[in-house]
Amino acid sequence: MSTTIEITWAVGLLLICTVGWGLNLIALPGNWFAVATVALYAWLGPEEGRVAVGWGVLAAVFVCALVGELLEFAAAAMGAQRAGASRRSTMLAIVGSMVGAVLGAVVGLPFIPVLGPVVAAVLFGALGATAGAMLGEWSDGKSWRESWPIGHAAFWGRLLGTVGKILAGLAILVVILLAVCF
Repeated sequence: MSTTIEITWAVGLLLICTVGWGLNLIALPGNWFAVATVALYAWLGPEEGRVAVGWGVLAAVFVCALVGELLEFAAAAMGAQRAGASRRSTMLAIVGSMVGAVLGAVVGLPFIPVLGPVVAAVLFGALGATAGAMLGEWSDGKSWRESWPIGHAAFWGRLLGTVGKILAGLAILVVILLAVCF
């Protein structure tokens, strides 16, 4: 295979996995998208040469994605559940965080150049989790004042979980970059 084609394969892998990393911002399984992309690349991509990716790299990427999921799940679960959230509140927090993240990514924060949509997706996702958790508690008959601690916990759980998952996605990109460059 020629060097130009190999470099094109490697750049394509990095770009597609970067898109997957971005999907984490709107509460989609971007890290698993990257794992699937690396698996497909390891199977169909160059078998030899500098940009070849083996099954060891796939295993490392898989572990990073798994750690990201565990961090996100643990932060979210410990957030709202520790504050005493009901199952309905937890589910509405998940839905609210997805809606908020998508809305934040679309609306963005125009006063923050380039990173505005990223910051907005993370922030709006956490605010959506807050609103969902509070709505769930309110629909169970609790007052807004009683629902606030659960919403507050859902906010921080979602925010910390997203940060953990984004960092795991960044680790995936570093593993891939190292694999195709060295």
